Amino acid sequence: MTTIACTQPGCTGSIEDGYCNVCGSPVAAATPAPASGGCTQPGCTGTYVDGYCDVCGSPAGAAAAVDEPDPISSPSTVSRASNRLASTPLGSARAAQAGSKLTRRLGTSSTRLRGARLGAGLTHVPTIPAIDASKAILANPMVPEDRRNCPSCGNAVGRSRGDQPGRSEGFCPKCRNPFSFSPKLKDGDLVGGQYLVRGCLAHGGFGWIYMAQDQNVSDRWVVLKGLLNSEDPDAVAAAIAEQQFLARVEHPLIVEIYNFVTHEGAGYIVMEYVGGTSLKTLLKQRMAANNGQYDALPIDQAIAYLLEILPAFSYLHDLGLVYCDFKPDNIIQVGDAVKLIDLGGVRRIDDLDSAIYGTVGFQAPEVAEVGPSIASDIYTLGRTLCVLAMEFRGYQSRYVTSLPPVGEVPLFQKYDSVYRLLAKACAKDPADRFQTADEFRVQLLGVLREVVADKQGVQAAQHSASSLLFGTPGDRSGGLGDEAAPWQRLPSLIADDSDKMAGWLKTVSVPDAAKRLELLVDAPESSAQILLEIAGAALEAGPDRYEMVDTAVSDLLAADPWEWRAVWMAGLVALARGDAPGAQSAFNAVYGQVPGELAPKLALAIACELSGEFDVAEGLYQTCARTDANYIAPSAFGLAAIRTKRDNLDGALAALDLVPPTSGAYVRARRQRAGLLAGSGRGLDALAQAMASIDSLTIDPVDRATLTADVFRNALDQVLQSGPQPGLRIDGRVATEPALRDGLEATYRQLAAAAQSRPERIALVDLANNVRGWTVR
Repeated sequence: MTTIACTQPGCTGSIEDGYCNVCGSPVAAATPAPASGGCTQPGCTGTYVDGYCDVCGSPAGAAAAVDEPDPISSPSTVSRASNRLASTPLGSARAAQAGSKLTRRLGTSSTRLRGARLGAGLTHVPTIPAIDASKAILANPMVPEDRRNCPSCGNAVGRSRGDQPGRSEGFCPKCRNPFSFSPKLKDGDLVGGQYLVRGCLAHGGFGWIYMAQDQNVSDRWVVLKGLLNSEDPDAVAAAIAEQQFLARVEHPLIVEIYNFVTHEGAGYIVMEYVGGTSLKTLLKQRMAANNGQYDALPIDQAIAYLLEILPAFSYLHDLGLVYCDFKPDNIIQVGDAVKLIDLGGVRRIDDLDSAIYGTVGFQAPEVAEVGPSIASDIYTLGRTLCVLAMEFRGYQSRYVTSLPPVGEVPLFQKYDSVYRLLAKACAKDPADRFQTADEFRVQLLGVLREVVADKQGVQAAQHSASSLLFGTPGDRSGGLGDEAAPWQRLPSLIADDSDKMAGWLKTVSVPDAAKRLELLVDAPESSAQILLEIAGAALEAGPDRYEMVDTAVSDLLAADPWEWRAVWMAGLVALARGDAPGAQSAFNAVYGQVPGELAPKLALAIACELSGEFDVAEGLYQTCARTDANYIAPSAFGLAAIRTKRDNLDGALAALDLVPPTSGAYVRARRQRAGLLAGSGRGLDALAQAMASIDSLTIDPVDRATLTADVFRNALDQVLQSGPQPGLRIDGRVATEPALRDGLEATYRQLAAAAQSRPERIALVDLANNVRGWTVR
């Protein structure tokens, strides 16, 4: 191998891999560059320079990374997952004036959504003790070689080559700019005439981060982070002036910026010291404790962290700022609280000139071309949740702009709502994502309720949570009774009070749907809420007006292709028409838009039940039943219907038993339970249980007598066939022929007395006479 001597005066080194192994100077431009080629890692677009990929950092010649299958993965086909169903398309060009309906309803302040510490009062997140500042100082500050990248171009630098150790300082062989991973400040340095440096805390994208004590404020501990290292004082001053807006960021969830200072040609931000543990460090600790195997956070804890930090994003966005570079490194937990740290990447939304900071695997795909936005911040939040909650293999390569298939992720298979939530938050098109942090947080909270309910079981669903978007099941005039059509069992949409016609609509309170429809059609001005009200009134008015629902839906979607409320109304009218597949497609689309809401899940369950997708329907019914007390009854009846069709009597009875005595549907559930037992053919014991199901209920006397007659008649047939059971009582009568005949006769005569016509009364009296004991020879 030919050795090229360094050309720098007085240097005795030689050129290796493009730079001198003594002084670090780059080889002359005329020297042939090291061989390069396309990176072989899946999904990477980089090339090999200086022996390493300039994008992902993989060494040349390394075997292509293959995402090994997770050993605990389930089969790819998940029978109860609804994400495989047909879905109505939503969106084509976000209407500029549309915005987020939810955001307008919440207002701009995020304080309305603040929950109780970590976990929002729903789940428990272990506390993490604070770290004493003096103990946080690194004894031997050194940047690991695998994290040494050129600050200018990102190329891997300072790495070992064979037995030649990597260098902490030198020049990048790709862009020729100098690099240094050595601390610039040392213990005892006084920065800005006020901050006494005590050592290094960590290394970040701007270089070393230092611990110091503020000599002007009781020696309190502060953090110094480099802002710009330049020989040009004017450039440093300009950089500091550019970042002064950070000083007005004041939020309890965001690290406080105290000051901006200069020292020896470099600018520094002076920040509050947060003595906690980052989520990245927490993940590393869990991995170490798990013998080097990735150990993701439980999904409820991962969601809890995001729920707590999201108000900080709402605050920044309200100020016209975007965070840009969110990832697990940037959340610190102290005790039972969290803080957002590292504001170095924060910039104004309308800033088109400043440098953009991001991290591969977390940064939204459109940022490189159009810059950061609220939607790109949402993307980083979604990707962070992925990394916290699952072993996201290939998130910086194969799946750098996508999620892995459901069949490869046990978490997605277990929690369909989690997948839907992440699919929306991490959508490639920013218009398809949640449009605000508040909107994301509301849906995230709903998903957390589902996850926690799943862990606790159905019997734990004794509480309910009001929705900002939907009412409660059965809130329509049809209720939950047997006479209610499928669409009437679903919650109604909550009106948007921020709609421009909201005031006028409050004057339209006509119970009759047809008359109300006439008033709505003649409204002084149209709006989204007017069209929704027209669709609702036309639906109630009956089949002759269903075309008006279609027209209103079309008008709503023409104005805003992402208007999922229009698709909800399309699903309702499809149910009313008996078009189960059409309803299924519509409700599946709504589910994807508001994955934390139960209403679209219940609607999709009903549609799937009607279309024969029993597995999906049953899974959705179970989710609804265990999550919210208001959804137990409609879900229980749906489960009972499916299980009855599948000849699963015990399952149907168990479903009806879910309805609590406090529910308005309790009587109906017990009556239905009794009917199932009465017709089960399981013997006298089942018939006794049937009557016991309604023993203490106040129900319609004729309905009770009808069921009683059915039970006594079946019991009498069985006694005549198999013999009496004197030790068993059915509705207070022993299971013998004489007693059952007397009971059946009395019941027939009770029904005759309540008969609506003379022929019906005569027929019942004849039945009573025929069953009397004295007629037996």
